[in-house]
Amino acid sequence: MQDKFDFIGKTKIQHGKYNNRIYVMKLSPDDIPEIIQQLEELAKEKDYTKIFAKIQASELPHFISSGYIPEAFIPKFYKNKIDCIMVSRFLNKKRQQVPSENLKQFYHLQHNTVKSQHLKYKHSLKYVINKLGPTDIKHITGIFKKVFVTYPFPIYDPNYIFKTMQSEDVQYFGIWDDKKLIGVSTAEIDLNNKNAEMTDFAVLSEYRGQNLAFRLLVNMEQEMKIANIKTGYTIARLNEPGMNKTFLKSGYKYTGTLINNTNIGGSIESMNIFYKQL
Repeated sequence: MQDKFDFIGKTKIQHGKYNNRIYVMKLSPDDIPEIIQQLEELAKEKDYTKIFAKIQASELPHFISSGYIPEAFIPKFYKNKIDCIMVSRFLNKKRQQVPSENLKQFYHLQHNTVKSQHLKYKHSLKYVINKLGPTDIKHITGIFKKVFVTYPFPIYDPNYIFKTMQSEDVQYFGIWDDKKLIGVSTAEIDLNNKNAEMTDFAVLSEYRGQNLAFRLLVNMEQEMKIANIKTGYTIARLNEPGMNKTFLKSGYKYTGTLINNTNIGGSIESMNIFYKQL
């Protein structure tokens, strides 16, 4: 059921019925403007209800004139110079329905969360954080299966985890209670553009409430700085206040919500965008 990765010209996309969308992950300037029509044709052929794209700010006029709506942005996303705009084209009215109640709750969360780099951790000396490798894959997928009912990428598949580990693009981090892996997070790195997505935060239910995701995030940021990454960002579930709070406490800035964007937690959910200059 997982969506597949594909290319249109030099542009990398993900598409399929799992998320019922096309996700333009890396848009090649060489494919503008023809790709816009090609995306439209693919979406209609497959009966997808949304097209979502990360684009450079200069490319925005092409997309707006083709019916796309800007939903969020990340300053200095490309090479610490060029802004990223996240745009969407809705091909179904139901997909475009705004989750007003969840957005109201998130508004109050923003205004009641205090930024802090010095949270108190329960049992802070007991837990150890490190980078994970191939020998940890069984533990990683085990945690993902327990925490996420559904996910937009095949993170339950050991082969997928192994393949991403072999590249320079993905680093996995884990937090341990003695020899038991209790939490995982991932940094998806774009070295060329000097940005990294802080993602896949998963902590076992019996260990929540101890700011462990915050600890993972702080550790990841330190590693990203060493790698000369300038911008950290995340795509967080709107209806999961815990992770939103973690990023707000860590000084990340909210810039918009991707409406009904991602199959996660068992259904299509809206996602918040946060970023931080590292």
